[in-house]
Amino acid sequence: MPTSAPLRLLFATSEIAPWVKTGGLGDVAAALPEALHRSGMDVRVLVPAYPAMKAAFPLAHTLVGIAAPGGLLPPCRILEASAPSGLTIWLLDCPELFIRPGGPYQTPDGPDWPDNPLRFALLSRVAAILSSDASPLEWRPQIVHGNDWQTGLIPAYLHFMPGRRPRTVMTIHNLAFQGNFPQQWLSDLGLPWDAWHLEGAEFHGYLSFLKAGLYYCDRITTVSPTYAREICSDELGFGMAGLLQHRAPVLSGILNGIDDAVWNPADDSSLAAAYDGEHLEGKAANKAELQRLMGLAVTPEKPLLGVVSRLTHQKGLDWVAAVGEQLVQAGMQLAVLGSGDKGLQGAFSDLAQRYPDSVGVRIGYDEGLSHQIEAGADIFLMPSRFEPCGLNQMYSLRYGTPPLVRPTGGLADTVTDCNDATLANGSATGFVMPGADAEALLSTVYRAVARWRDKDGWRALQRNGMARDFSWTRAAQSYLALYRQLA
Repeated sequence: MPTSAPLRLLFATSEIAPWVKTGGLGDVAAALPEALHRSGMDVRVLVPAYPAMKAAFPLAHTLVGIAAPGGLLPPCRILEASAPSGLTIWLLDCPELFIRPGGPYQTPDGPDWPDNPLRFALLSRVAAILSSDASPLEWRPQIVHGNDWQTGLIPAYLHFMPGRRPRTVMTIHNLAFQGNFPQQWLSDLGLPWDAWHLEGAEFHGYLSFLKAGLYYCDRITTVSPTYAREICSDELGFGMAGLLQHRAPVLSGILNGIDDAVWNPADDSSLAAAYDGEHLEGKAANKAELQRLMGLAVTPEKPLLGVVSRLTHQKGLDWVAAVGEQLVQAGMQLAVLGSGDKGLQGAFSDLAQRYPDSVGVRIGYDEGLSHQIEAGADIFLMPSRFEPCGLNQMYSLRYGTPPLVRPTGGLADTVTDCNDATLANGSATGFVMPGADAEALLSTVYRAVARWRDKDGWRALQRNGMARDFSWTRAAQSYLALYRQLA
């Protein structure tokens, strides 16, 4: 019997790990298309040709040129490259917009690039062109999958283009980032005035890339089931709860996965010692190595708390800083890796200066050190005020480092609180705060440390977490089912 042709997917993203990454989107864009490619889909990943991308793929060849597509959008070209797995990557090459220092969205000094609307409208416009009858290529996707505000105009452009068009999916990785810009950008970006409407791209007098995507797309997904419910509330809807409630029939939450080949304590070159759920002895060597790396007193008797995070209000790390001195006085150590809010950076650095044997802080990001913290810490702190999905709690579970979290978003979907009953039935995997303040954090840390002192119970807790399956294979199958429904 003849087999059906594989589904064709264009996956558009503004970042992709390990080359260009500011958060979870970069990890998802690296892992999900790879998993879909392995499942048999015909996938193309479209991403701007930042300097890091050009350096990573020096043999990328010109696939096609695209004339200026309207408004102030400049001409560009598509470079085609192949990842080691064989996944096809399309680099959107427009040096005047993407060959710049700093991160993908900000200058080296920190402010956003003032022409970000132009930069990411071009990404959206090109994705729409390559998906429509206007494409100069024979290959056309059946599904276009956009991610966050940077690709939010894809469904809007397609809506106003003539001819056939694919079905569209928009994934919200963090609703707080919406891409809202002054009205004058509408015509500059080649959008018709028909889009300037409450039932369209207009949002409180601004052009909203994200709202446009959520309004015009065929399906909306977000990165965990709990977050899909939370964003329909006024508290976490960031002004878009009404729209999301209206679109609830096409909104679903699919829990992100992790790359279990990259995040594997049994085969991780960043670690001092390998280990797995049946042989946890290597955790001790990794703890000692982490203590050395962070300049802490090398002692196994003190519980070591780990943090790898953006240092922001969202992540609840102001609560950690507020109780840092109490943690030290209670005989604990703290290892922090991250950057962000200057006040939080200063607060953690001050703790490290005052208690160098007990608090170690690295401002910035270090991929190898992040793996070592996951392996070497006893307890991982992730007390986020809100967390669409979160990946570090899943890394922690895989590395036998029980996470301490708030019951929000993906944290609620992945961590089961440890108590006598859940430990007995084998469902316990971490610790869940009862409230949203520093006091709730401190009491939960004390409760976790009390469990840590029960070595047999702690081993059972570690093994529970390490046995959970958070691979991208599971998430990819959910997306594949959604795509098939649409196509």
